[in-house]
Amino acid sequence: MSHRPLPGRRSVLRGSLAASAALSLPTALGAAPAFARSGRPTAGWGVQAGDVTCDSGLVWVRSDRPARMIVETSATESFRNPRRWHGPLLGPGTDFTGTTRLRGLPSGEQIHYRVLLADPDDPRRTGKPVTGTFRTASAKRRDGVRFVWSGDLAGQGWGINPELGGYRIYDAMGALDPDFFLCSGDNIYADGPITQAVALPDGRTWRNITTEEKAKVAETLAEFRGNFRYNLLDENLRAFNARVPSIVQWDDHEVVNNWYPGEILTDTRYTEKNVDVLAARARRAFSEYFPISTLRRRDGRVYRVQHHGPLLDVFVLDMRTYRNANSPDDQPSDPQGILGREQLEWLKRELSRSRAVWKVIAADMPIGLVVPDGTNIEAVAQGDPGKPLGRELQIAELLRFVKHRRITGTVWLTADVHHTSAQHYQPSKAAFTDFEPFWEFVSGPLNAGAFPANALDGTFGPERVFVKAPTTANVSPAGGYQFFGEVDIDGHSGELTVRLRELDGTVLFTQTLQPGRVGQ
Repeated sequence: MSHRPLPGRRSVLRGSLAASAALSLPTALGAAPAFARSGRPTAGWGVQAGDVTCDSGLVWVRSDRPARMIVETSATESFRNPRRWHGPLLGPGTDFTGTTRLRGLPSGEQIHYRVLLADPDDPRRTGKPVTGTFRTASAKRRDGVRFVWSGDLAGQGWGINPELGGYRIYDAMGALDPDFFLCSGDNIYADGPITQAVALPDGRTWRNITTEEKAKVAETLAEFRGNFRYNLLDENLRAFNARVPSIVQWDDHEVVNNWYPGEILTDTRYTEKNVDVLAARARRAFSEYFPISTLRRRDGRVYRVQHHGPLLDVFVLDMRTYRNANSPDDQPSDPQGILGREQLEWLKRELSRSRAVWKVIAADMPIGLVVPDGTNIEAVAQGDPGKPLGRELQIAELLRFVKHRRITGTVWLTADVHHTSAQHYQPSKAAFTDFEPFWEFVSGPLNAGAFPANALDGTFGPERVFVKAPTTANVSPAGGYQFFGEVDIDGHSGELTVRLRELDGTVLFTQTLQPGRVGQ
């Protein structure tokens, strides 16, 4: 890896940033801090940055009461001669959250920032500043890129367990000093209540931090907001957010398991059966709790391309909002598919325009792994190894486009299935052959139940080169099988190396890919 050394970065972790991450939260962990009224505004939920480019980034904060968001940036931790950015007024309409865009930042530099919350009636009254840092993307290829990815947080009833140290995987990811974190979906489990204690098969007891909003499935806007706040009770996550920017997408559990537009629920836990209503509330809370650039546009979409200098473009997909209904997925024609026509055409257009050495396609679901939804199909593959059918037709169209347009450096990353694996897709082994070979890497969960490996579908010729998964379903994080992936792009050779890692950072599998190739 050719990253230049950043000596100031480590001192940040030992100093002001660590103090920032340790700001006290409400005494009652489930209580919304908006109820506190005495004193000055505080930001006990930490800070986070997102969608960082060569010259810009978004900074997020949540206040405990109405406040004006102010951001100051500096090249040093001392904040000598800071640059000031005036952000929005934070109020109940956004659950006291807000985001400020920073523009005109220097490329490839460490940006130190602090967020101040000012009393709207007296701007001189500000709360204690909360600090963070991020590195802008470098415009110089030689600096290289390193990032981590994973997904699936607080699923299957496995929440924040203080006895195990909480969400410890964020410490392992942060130790790699990544340029950013790609979260591949299932940032919350809105459909998964958290109880105080869960009996483990070996006789031990798993103990969760609990909140009122996590006591039932999320239906109201307040309950969805409470699901996002729940994860921020974990100090590992808050510390990670303050030093590593994110690129965030969503999947099903931000709303409800295996959802699709137009679905009417039969789950008796829900009084609101219309998934479109739930999805609208979930999207609003999602937009309030993450710094995502496109959600602040008029069309408010999750899918986007994030440019990270000359080496990397990240194409963030939304495989939820525009999909058709889950079905046996064996129809001979499927113009809507899993992406919808508009998103597919956008993806093809942006891939053909990209001049980055590597084009990471960040999918919230795998391509060739069969993910069932009862008797229907939840993802793309349906288990028929023959010619493309159903949602496979849209993927076939995309793969054909990449081949015939000679688009180099495509790599697929995903999570969702709660194990880690590497699949190599080869036309020589496929029923559909009009594509070039490519790799798909799977990681996760971050802190959720682990599950056995899914079956492969032979339509696109996948070979499972590596897999680590339990043999039984819903293994708790106490039993291991928690994973993340690392991508390291060398600035001199242009090689991209993927490392699949487990909870403590141990490398399980490594694959290095060569730049400038359409397929490999």
